[in-house]
This record gives sequence, structure tokens and C-alpha cells, in this order.
Amino acid sequence: MDLAEALPLGELAAAFAALPVFPLFDTAYFIISVLYLKYEPGAVEMSRRSPFASWLCAMLHCFGSYILADLLLGEAPIAYFSHNSSVILATAVWYLTFFCPMNLFYKCVSFLPVKLILVAMKEVVRVRKISAGVHHAHHLYHHGWFVMMATGWLKG
Repeated sequence: MDLAEALPLGELAAAFAALPVFPLFDTAYFIISVLYLKYEPGAVEMSRRSPFASWLCAMLHCFGSYILADLLLGEAPIAYFSHNSSVILATAVWYLTFFCPMNLFYKCVSFLPVKLILVAMKEVVRVRKISAGVHHAHHLYHHGWFVMMATGWLKG
């Protein structure tokens, strides 16, 4: 039996691409993004001193690529915040990461095996965001190869 026959990679990739990103993969993306924010010096102190500024930084970490891509394409940079479920999910992750009692959530998601799984899931979201960025730019600029590449790069 040939290995190519045993592993139909084309079908596997198509089945994997059909998986919904929300909420599982998006949750992993938000967890890793907010976790990297918490690693920044002074982020924990800022969350205590000014929770709104901390929340805004977390939202920029989670949705910054959408904002930059919208600016590049001449669309409203705040439009992605109309996706209420994503904003609520990112807010819940931010709240749990910074304000969970005894840092329990942070300890769970920063445990290396869990973090490796979350990072792998985040990379799936990154690939989908690149693809969506190229598709979005192609919809607006059919022959603008540079715009498509730049938008894919920004969204990734």
C-alpha cells in the first residue's frame, strides 16, 4: 500500500479547513495574545491601576491586525469591534488572565504542554487570517498583487 493512498492529505486539508474557527480556535488565539501582553513589563500593574487601558491594550493585541488591514484597505478601522461575540470572548479571556483569583487561569494556560497546544491552535488562526486578508484584498483590488500580499502579511 502506497503512503499517498493511505493518507489522503488533500481530503484531510479540506476537512480541516472546513472546521469553524469560532469559538475554540479564536479562544486559543485570544489566550495567547493576552498571555503575551501579560508578559510585558508593567502590564499587571497597569491592569490594577487602569483596567480600561489594560483592556484596550488587550483588544489591540487581539484585533490589531484587523485594524491595520482595514486602514490599509481604506475601510473603517473600528468595524471589527461590531463582532460582539469576539469582543466579549476576548474580554472574558483578558479578565480571566489578569483578575482570576490566585492567578489560576494564568497558571493553567502558561503550563507548557497547554501553552504549546494553544500556540499551535493560534497558528491555525494565523493561516486563516492570512488567507482571509488576501481574499479580502483581492475582492477590492483584483490586480493589486502587492496590496494582496501586504494585507495578508498584516492580517497574519
